[in-house]
Amino acid sequence: MTTRIVLMRPRNADNLGAIARAMKNFGLTDWVVVSPNPKLLEVPGMNRLAVHAGELLEQVRRVETLEEAVKDCAWVVGTTMRRIEGRRRLQPDAVAERAASAGPLALVFGDERSGLTNEDLAQCHDVSAIPASEEQPSLNLAQAVLVYAYELWRKPAGPAAPGPVLADDGLLRQVSASLDLVLGGPHAELMQTLTRAKLSKKEAEHWQAALRAVDKRRGR
Repeated sequence: MTTRIVLMRPRNADNLGAIARAMKNFGLTDWVVVSPNPKLLEVPGMNRLAVHAGELLEQVRRVETLEEAVKDCAWVVGTTMRRIEGRRRLQPDAVAERAASAGPLALVFGDERSGLTNEDLAQCHDVSAIPASEEQPSLNLAQAVLVYAYELWRKPAGPAAPGPVLADDGLLRQVSASLDLVLGGPHAELMQTLTRAKLSKKEAEHWQAALRAVDKRRGR
């Protein structure tokens, strides 16, 4: 099992340095920044808090979209303190427990000011939150990453159980686009049922082929 930390539009260079240190503390190495700012990773200050984790600052990648950041991940979990109607909120330990059998995991964190948008969360397979006091429910970005990194470290994945390869996010997005095309509009809730089913790569390919066949017949 691999875990990727995905940071949406981070603003604070100190946070990036602190996140690098937290990842090094608990053995994580894969992280991506989604930001329109090409100079983001050149901001002075990141090294100040990245104690003994300077090499991670050199490894972080910047991409333009969340889709690009998670396309090869089988399970995409967005973190938010907001309650989203119709969607459960997993706690960090539950994420860690499921991660071993869920395939490559992407943990998505929002920016320091407003967190993940509704559009961001709609692209995530599941939602997670860190329980906290109602008087101050939100954590600093680096602190939030630290909590999840610790839980993943505390419950390390054993040998992968034999089974089919799960569909990654890129393939699931193709299925979703085909479903919308056939049904004539967005059907996010219907697609969520397929996402929760943890389709294998072969199953998702069957869905994609079937939807394409339906669309082709309709076009005759």
